Amino acid sequence: ELDAEGWRALPGCQAVCGTHCDFSSAISEYYELLALRVRARAGPALSPWSPALEVVPEHVAQIGPPGLELQSTNGVIKVKVSPPEANQRKKMWINDIMFKYNLVFWENSSHAQLQRKNIFPVDTVEDLAPDTTYCFKVQANLPTDGKQGLFSPISCVKNTQKAVNDLLCATNLSVLALNMKFQLLWGNQDKQGVHYNVQYILGYMKVLNDDYSGRWQSVPTCENITSTCCNFTSIINGTGFYYLRVQAREGHNKSCFSREVKVDPLKTNAIGPPAVRLDLSDTLLHILISPPGGAEDGFMRDYYDLSYRILYWKDSSDKEQEVKQKEVKQTMATVPELSPSTLYCVRVQAFSELYNKSSAYSQQQCIQTPAGTPVPLIIFGIFMGALLVLLLVATPLVFVLYQACSKIKYVFFPSCQLPLNIEGFGAQLFSSPYLSAAEEPVESCCVIESVITEEGNQIDFTDYKHFKQSSRDSGNYSNDDNNSGSKGSKETLEKEIM
Repeated sequence: ELDAEGWRALPGCQAVCGTHCDFSSAISEYYELLALRVRARAGPALSPWSPALEVVPEHVAQIGPPGLELQSTNGVIKVKVSPPEANQRKKMWINDIMFKYNLVFWENSSHAQLQRKNIFPVDTVEDLAPDTTYCFKVQANLPTDGKQGLFSPISCVKNTQKAVNDLLCATNLSVLALNMKFQLLWGNQDKQGVHYNVQYILGYMKVLNDDYSGRWQSVPTCENITSTCCNFTSIINGTGFYYLRVQAREGHNKSCFSREVKVDPLKTNAIGPPAVRLDLSDTLLHILISPPGGAEDGFMRDYYDLSYRILYWKDSSDKEQEVKQKEVKQTMATVPELSPSTLYCVRVQAFSELYNKSSAYSQQQCIQTPAGTPVPLIIFGIFMGALLVLLLVATPLVFVLYQACSKIKYVFFPSCQLPLNIEGFGAQLFSSPYLSAAEEPVESCCVIESVITEEGNQIDFTDYKHFKQSSRDSGNYSNDDNNSGSKGSKETLEKEIM
């Protein structure tokens, strides 16, 4: 029950005579903070409470000793380790895969030397003397937390004799890998009539606490072969790591497994040199790069995040030329400002900063630039070309502007003067021939016809005809009234005759 200050009594830790208390029952979460205090009782007298001790269980907990089992088979000692909390219902570290195990072993003699080995939960120890007793202890560690556990109790076992002659087993296993193409090689000690079977297992299965001895699989193209090499590229799938071994068989009774070899594809693989092609355009040198393994090999390009180091120089026999360098991420690069009639050579290296790997340089590729034109002639040609273009453009433009100005000036500002006799007539000026003309006024005129007879001077005035005459007829003037004009003309003629 909680007291007035919120403290709770620990079950099993009240009125105890010892100086320790198991408070596991008070822990609900291992990362939560607990506060503990203690007081002493002597008869009816009680001491004050001790200062509170604050505890985070996960921080103060120590890794206990793991379990250890040993078994000797065919000259090899098999080791099986169980996690520190394997038999506990409530665990501090739930994920047992995080543990790394450190095995210490020695020959059970007075002059023994300690040997150490990092092992999986299920592993083997080889190269031990037969008919000899060896002692072992193991420790569980958490490198990510910087914690080291307690060692298990010491266990000892006597190693047995090998049942198979060593000359049968495959030896000196090695892996060659280039551009994600993998080869396993081994030696057979000049043994004839031996067939081999290459087996592999995924690396994560060894991290589990189960016995993986029955989970080995055969490489599809390397079963019952007589050669001492195997292409196991087909089993490599993405990241992760693998273990391989070779089983040698002679007849039906004798069989032997080689030592296991670990393969981490991205670390084991070597990067090959890229392919390079050169091209020219104007004053640029184009360097086209094909990634290691070919452009279709996305595995190399994506996982390694490749970059390219380019070396280029002028290949001249008369003097040593400076080698220039540039680095690019793309598979195409350009070199500007080329000299004419010059041989340029290029070599390219692929590298990965992520894995600290680099390839050998590609084979040297060279290309000859075409002969160039002297600079003064080039400048003169450019100047003459620009002048020709200017003349072709400017001449039609000047002609069009001149014609337009002439038309505008002739229409709106004519240079000719009107005759004096018509300059002020009707207070109107002549219109331009290019403008629409207004309707001209029409004058009313009449013609008087006279007949002189032979009988005398008598003149007979006949009737007159009316007609209209344009004001453009020179020397004729119209009267305002037709009748008055006719009458006046008749009177005047009579006076003249008289």
